[in-house]
Amino acid sequence: MTVLPQRRLGRRHLTPTVLGLGGAPLGELFERLPEQQADDVIQAAIDAGITFFDTAPFYGHGLSEHRIGRGLRQFDRKRVIVSTKVGRVYRRPTDLAAYSTGMWAGGLHFEARFDYSGQGILRSYEDSLLRLGLNRVDCLVIHDLENRLLPESELHHHRADFEAGGWAALEALRACGEIGAIGAGINDPSIMGYFLERFDVDFFLVANPYTLLDQAPLREFAECQKRGVSIVKGSPYASGILATGPVLGAVYDYAPATPPVLEKTRRILNVCGEFGISLQAAALQFPLAHPAVTAVIPGATSREMVAANIANLGAAIPAEFWVALKARGLLLRDAPIPEEI
Repeated sequence: MTVLPQRRLGRRHLTPTVLGLGGAPLGELFERLPEQQADDVIQAAIDAGITFFDTAPFYGHGLSEHRIGRGLRQFDRKRVIVSTKVGRVYRRPTDLAAYSTGMWAGGLHFEARFDYSGQGILRSYEDSLLRLGLNRVDCLVIHDLENRLLPESELHHHRADFEAGGWAALEALRACGEIGAIGAGINDPSIMGYFLERFDVDFFLVANPYTLLDQAPLREFAECQKRGVSIVKGSPYASGILATGPVLGAVYDYAPATPPVLEKTRRILNVCGEFGISLQAAALQFPLAHPAVTAVIPGATSREMVAANIANLGAAIPAEFWVALKARGLLLRDAPIPEEI
């Protein structure tokens, strides 16, 4: 088993490995995944020394939780840190004939409603325990309480529910020791201020911002660092393009990559070629250079992808590479890099 470095999560006692496993692909985000293949991914992650597993009810409408729970039940629960999310409650579809899994290539046939009330948070938590088949999780993450998926009128309503009871429910779970940490999942870094000003969150799970292609949230990350709030970096490959490169059909931010994104990726790839390193290794290691970042949690759909992530994490990258990216305007000058020269 590989011994991976660990970092503290916020101000709590949890110390996940710096490389975790993101559970969205196990919910069949872009492709269907046979059950045995899903089991192999989790087994490979455990064998590789990964101790941090993140999932959500939304990932495959429950499928990711079922799979991660089944995989982790075979191992010593004390060795792993499990994170799932709250904000959606699932039920059987009212119209089975018309049901669609939406953005998921597969997944289970259940439909969600958003609910950030105290009762909704507790219902989501209990349902997740049942899907996982585990009697506790270590982290609960407030999921999608932002305007990316919610229209402004609904967002106002759900925030009011959360402020009136949802946060208190989470805080009570943390205070009594049922969970170890509370996170907030965000896609828009401007939302981080809303949580920091109102709630004692332990970490943010940041999806697409802060990659080799986008360092916009530096100011927000600095504020998190000052307050002792950690960052867990989801999707370090920017949902695809930093793993595949600028190929036909490349995905960025869960949508087809635009020409400017493809061109910037080509330019970064050219610099990688000059220094003899892989784009994937640079993409995975870059976020971890920021002192606020505790872990990166790329997903995987095969044993080989897990092994590649381990290799990318340990790949040697000369400090001059990062300096070259900054000199060519491909990284913000204020972005921390693994080694300054």
